[in-house]
Amino acid sequence: MYDSAIAHIVYASDDGFADVLGVSLVSLFENSGDMKEIRFYILDSGISKHNREKLEEVCTRYQCSLPVWLKARNITEELGMRVAADRGSLSQFARFFVASDLPGDLERVLYLECDIIFCQSVNLLWNLDMHGKTMAALNDAFSRYYRKNIDLEPEDIMFNSGVMLIDLKRWREQHIEKKLMKFIASKNGRVQQGDQEALNAVLSNDVYCFHPRFNSVTICYDFTYHELYVYRKPAGKYYTEAEIREATEHPVIIYFTTSFLSRRPWVKDCHHRYCQLWRSYKAESPWKDEPLREDTRPAWKLRGMRIFKKLPR
Repeated sequence: MYDSAIAHIVYASDDGFADVLGVSLVSLFENSGDMKEIRFYILDSGISKHNREKLEEVCTRYQCSLPVWLKARNITEELGMRVAADRGSLSQFARFFVASDLPGDLERVLYLECDIIFCQSVNLLWNLDMHGKTMAALNDAFSRYYRKNIDLEPEDIMFNSGVMLIDLKRWREQHIEKKLMKFIASKNGRVQQGDQEALNAVLSNDVYCFHPRFNSVTICYDFTYHELYVYRKPAGKYYTEAEIREATEHPVIIYFTTSFLSRRPWVKDCHHRYCQLWRSYKAESPWKDEPLREDTRPAWKLRGMRIFKKLPR
């Protein structure tokens, strides 16, 4: 079942990021009035009743059907072994089971991290030509050493898993879920970059890399194009400087990824170019009166950020 006018979107969240998810929903609704309908599925890793009601309040305000709540699967229980969360929480692995947990007749879904906002309609991405691939995602700026860690060739694609347009029919036909589980088991539950490494190990050769404006990540704001190459040393065919400039000046989706050099919009003293845009959507959400968070990173990381900013670029 694929309808160009009805977008199916899945998020995964725990209670700590429920408000960030809510802001993402507000931005989506505000910019996607051209869609006939948007249907939501939330992989729930312990969202409180209070925050559930607020998320449903957002949907009701924009005359959207309420989200389908799905209990996020626990990767350690599914594998029967301890799995390390290299970044974030174990809820990140819930997306592995997206094809099993969503309706069996659903052929396409858009997976989104909570910490994204829309600047243009989801229609632009929902109806993207995936060129026969199982997934469409951002070609991320990873060096050849990351590829070596998961037995990829230096020129193989490594993508960002924060925004993924998924062909569920192909996902099921290619037994992607089983392959992901087998990969993590082969690493004894310890994988660098968490879910993203496993997804790349399995899907590197079955992904269409869309334009970076569909996933405009923080690194493209913190660094110039030249600095990005010096810092990350992206291997393989990466985006051109013109493409990265378009992604930051005319984004469809902004993904506020973590960065050692900056803070995110829900944290005090954030200076991201689109920080105030995120906060404007927060002001329209049920969490508008919630205070901004403190930067809880270790002191040595905060000192490092301050020192780096004082050094010559």
